[in-house]
Amino acid sequence: MTGTASRHLYLVRHGEASPDESTLTEAGRRQATLLGRRLRDIPFTAVHHGPLPRAEQTARLIGAHLKNVPLNRTDIAGDYVPYVPEADELPSDSADFYLSFLAGATAEERRHGPVLARQALELFAGPVAGEEDRHELVVTHNFLVAWLVRDAMHAPKWRWLGLNHCNAALTVIRYAPRRPATVLLSNDMRHLPAELRWTGFPPELQI
Repeated sequence: MTGTASRHLYLVRHGEASPDESTLTEAGRRQATLLGRRLRDIPFTAVHHGPLPRAEQTARLIGAHLKNVPLNRTDIAGDYVPYVPEADELPSDSADFYLSFLAGATAEERRHGPVLARQALELFAGPVAGEEDRHELVVTHNFLVAWLVRDAMHAPKWRWLGLNHCNAALTVIRYAPRRPATVLLSNDMRHLPAELRWTGFPPELQI
């Protein structure tokens, strides 16, 4: 009988992109390269990445440091809105803010994004069949990282909102058989020098 083993899911937001998002900046390329060096000894079975240039370029720069790991381009790792809440799902003091943030999403994005988000949970979350633990890397965008972290924490579906992840930061979730998911690392940037880190804090408060 085939058993189940743990999945270690490594989540990475792409490196810093140019203003038109058509490519990585020089800083973004450095971020991706340094992250690749950090991950080079992890026995990945696959690297999944979204189709947009900033994610694909980040994945290729990371993949250059890995040992014969296939790169898998998939829309499931793309940039999309995973869930659009109703007003009554949100805290009353922040509902207007979040709804205005999501107001620009088109009808197609509102339909298609949640479909991809469900597929992402099916593809990336949970233990794996077999006897050996699996390590997988997903190079993606802020929204999907937030969606997967939210799911691992059993938070409400709307709670992907407000979870912000830095360029080329590393988040790791472990899915062990018969146990709740565990977030082992979140938004970790120890592989980046200070000038390549974005924290959301003003310079005088960055540590």
